[in-house]
Amino acid sequence: MGKALSYALAQWESLEVYLKEPGIEIDTNLVENAIRPTALGKKNWLFFGDADAGERSAIIYSIIGSCRRHGVEPYSYLRDVLTRLPSMTNRQIKDIVPKAWAAASKSTPLRAA
Repeated sequence: MGKALSYALAQWESLEVYLKEPGIEIDTNLVENAIRPTALGKKNWLFFGDADAGERSAIIYSIIGSCRRHGVEPYSYLRDVLTRLPSMTNRQIKDIVPKAWAAASKSTPLRAA
């Protein structure tokens, strides 16, 4: 019991955030469901050829998962973002994350095409 209480006290700051923000999920079911297709195929993807390839794949899967969560078609998103990215600054990146891109594409119908 003492270990459990010590753990809870160590996590107190995080627990307060959860209590103050009702939109935060208490579990990770949404994330687990989003990565399930990747987990099912992981035996097929054990050998990417390069140590960094796994990290790059994880980044791509995260972007695609975020697109799906925000109702964005991944191909359209990647095509648009990858063509604009070379001319953007680091400060503009927040404007092209899938959530922001989805909001912008709703106000500009030609954007999602």
